[in-house]
Amino acid sequence: MGVIAKIALFALGISFFIFVTFFGRLPALRRTPIAWLHRLIWVHLPNGAVSLDERLTGRRVTSSCTRFFNYMMYDRHPTVLIFFLILLVGGEYFYLPTAWPQLTPLVKTTGTISILLPYLFLYLSAFSDPGTITPQNHAHEMARYPYDFSLFHPGAECATCHLLKPARSKHCSVCKRCVARADHHCIFINNCVGARNHHWFILLLLSTAVLTLYGGVLGVRLMTAEMRRRFPHWEMLPWRANGGAGMDVTDWLVVWSWGMQDGGKGTGAGVAMGAVTLLALMTSPLVWGLLGYHMWLVYCGTTTNEAMKWSDWQVEMDEGFAFRRRLDGGRTKDVKVEPAWTRWPVEAEQVLVRTEDGKPPAEGGNLPGFGEWQAVWRLRDVENLYDLGLWDNFKDVFVPGFMFRDPYVPLPEGRLRRKRKRRARKIYLA
Repeated sequence: MGVIAKIALFALGISFFIFVTFFGRLPALRRTPIAWLHRLIWVHLPNGAVSLDERLTGRRVTSSCTRFFNYMMYDRHPTVLIFFLILLVGGEYFYLPTAWPQLTPLVKTTGTISILLPYLFLYLSAFSDPGTITPQNHAHEMARYPYDFSLFHPGAECATCHLLKPARSKHCSVCKRCVARADHHCIFINNCVGARNHHWFILLLLSTAVLTLYGGVLGVRLMTAEMRRRFPHWEMLPWRANGGAGMDVTDWLVVWSWGMQDGGKGTGAGVAMGAVTLLALMTSPLVWGLLGYHMWLVYCGTTTNEAMKWSDWQVEMDEGFAFRRRLDGGRTKDVKVEPAWTRWPVEAEQVLVRTEDGKPPAEGGNLPGFGEWQAVWRLRDVENLYDLGLWDNFKDVFVPGFMFRDPYVPLPEGRLRRKRKRRARKIYLA
């Protein structure tokens, strides 16, 4: 197996592993081989290794591995961030010496922009405040979103920060802080993704996706141009080679191997450019997939954290343990922990609960709402309070504070009236 083939297999394996890790728990993939592989990699194989090590060494090996894994995944350190920077800088170091002299001024200009933007957005997403909730800004964050009485209920207190938890917030065990509209903790930026840096994170994904695709396509174009000069009858598509007569697949791959290893130049630098081109092409679909997933979450008016919560709710619905009923419009008389000046354009109109026996909750008690409890079997039957439509969802993410510039200054009455006529849209995550 040649060096190029080894690089391709390594890049493909890493990309597939990351894809399974990131997407294996999605509700839409619950009954697919991706979900099965996720359970195999992260549940069954670790449990089997623990059982084997318990018999052989009394769990000494797995204890050491667990401590190392917990440090890498659940402690805040820049190891993965540094690795990401090494990939960016190293790839450009090996790619540009061969490619740059062959580029036109226009391509050099656009290429420079595509190279610099990932560094800019990486800095902004990694070193900006994701939305840390402190006693000083707690009142403001409580006013950012209302409770939906499905995922987020009033009265919950963070056991670590000892503050009432605003709706859509989450305490990050890695960063040791509560984050407003928490999406997830990203080890690639060594920071949480939250209300104040979510837009920078999405722009980082976009710029990185453009860079990998741009570099991969440009590298292929440069190499194919050299291959056509060396082999005039060769074409990108084998059936179009030799003037349309076609070319044997083996011969076509031999020419490709020559182009990938020598880069058309017959030098070590050409080999490096070919390897980076292949790596960029292999990783580009993964980055575009991550970007597409996060853009879909923005479109749905939800976050990664909330998508996982809705996934858990779908399991409860599948087992018949989820119930809902209408929420009393006068609930704020009894629920004092939700600020009266929370100005999200729509309010919760339902309460969602789970039971242990599959029967509706008994009447009485402190459960909010009124009317009979109805069983819920699908996420599409539940309203997502935080989904206002495509345009407003994007403004909420990409223009932080746009809808809530000052929690004590009311929105213009006309704009608020128009928005209150709109209903929160349904959940389409499954």
